[in-house]
Amino acid sequence: QVQLVESGGGLVQPGGSLRLSCAASGIIVRIYTMGWYRQAPGKQRELVATITSGGSTSYVDSVKGRFIISRDDEKNTVYLQMSRLKPEDTAVYYCNARLATMNRDYWGQGTQVTVSS
Repeated sequence: QVQLVESGGGLVQPGGSLRLSCAASGIIVRIYTMGWYRQAPGKQRELVATITSGGSTSYVDSVKGRFIISRDDEKNTVYLQMSRLKPEDTAVYYCNARLATMNRDYWGQGTQVTVSS
C-alpha cells in the first residue's frame, strides 16, 4: 500500500519560513518524479515544484528563488523548504509521486499552510 504523508504546515507570518515534509511508504521516491502542488480556496490545484529521479528540479515562477524542493533517499522523504512566504502562498499543499512509464500517480492528504499577520 502506497502512502504519502505530508507534515510541517501551519500558520506563519509574511516573510517567514516553513519546511514541508512528504514521507513515503510503499514506493521508492528516488525513482519517481516527486512534486508539490497547492490549492487555494476557489482556485485550481497548481504545480509548485518537482524533482525528477535524476535530481533535476523545476518551480512555478511565483516561487522561484523562495522555495527549494529536495529529497532524502535514505529517509525516502521529499521536502519543500519555503522562505519569504507571502499571503498568496496560503493553500493546502499536496505531495505527488508520479511514474509515467508505469502509469503510477499517488497523492498525499495535504497540509494547510496559512500566511497571515
